[in-house]
Amino acid sequence: MGHAVGDVLGLAAGVAASPLPIVAIILILATPRGRFNGLLFAFGWVLGLAALGAIMLVVGGTGGASTHKHPATWVGALKLALGVLLSLFGARQWRRRPRDPSQAQLPKWMAAIDRFTPVKILGLALLLSAANLKNAPLTIAAGASISSAGLPVPQQIGTLAIFVVIASLGVLAPLAVYLVMGERAKSILGNWRDWAAQHNDAVLAVLFFVLGLKLLGDGISILAT
Repeated sequence: MGHAVGDVLGLAAGVAASPLPIVAIILILATPRGRFNGLLFAFGWVLGLAALGAIMLVVGGTGGASTHKHPATWVGALKLALGVLLSLFGARQWRRRPRDPSQAQLPKWMAAIDRFTPVKILGLALLLSAANLKNAPLTIAAGASISSAGLPVPQQIGTLAIFVVIASLGVLAPLAVYLVMGERAKSILGNWRDWAAQHNDAVLAVLFFVLGLKLLGDGISILAT
């Protein structure tokens, strides 16, 4: 299990470093029902990652590793494909980044986030976690890594839980600050929001490149042995 956890730690950190969802939950916490909406968003985020990871565990089953504990070929091919995908996204994101961070613009839907119903907030969290261009490939790769480790089901579930917890730290940190500090957290969260909004494109580009190269390397290593 320890080896499987080690394989997914970097992927989980890549999911946790998600500027746009961090901005989203900070804006949600500033709504009139900030505490409830923030908890709902965090729940949806965790649910999205857990569900996508669980689907990969079901697909891979406990036979994702060979008799010699070597990942199956399909795992290597999947990681290779995801690595290429993330690298291409990184190149696109880098070209699209604003030259002046102060000119960065947030998605238009964020301006209406204070009018979102609980259903929309839950749906937003699911989309940003399980359907995000960065987070979905990383979660799929993590699920494949866990499945390919040849672990019994309880240990697979435990490893996935560790992945989800670490991958949720970026979203849970603003929520924890808000719950502990209340109104005093506004200035701190405001600074976090401004930084994340200004550097979203650059951060994503770097993460796409780094994590894409990691998955490329993992895929080539599996396929070459």
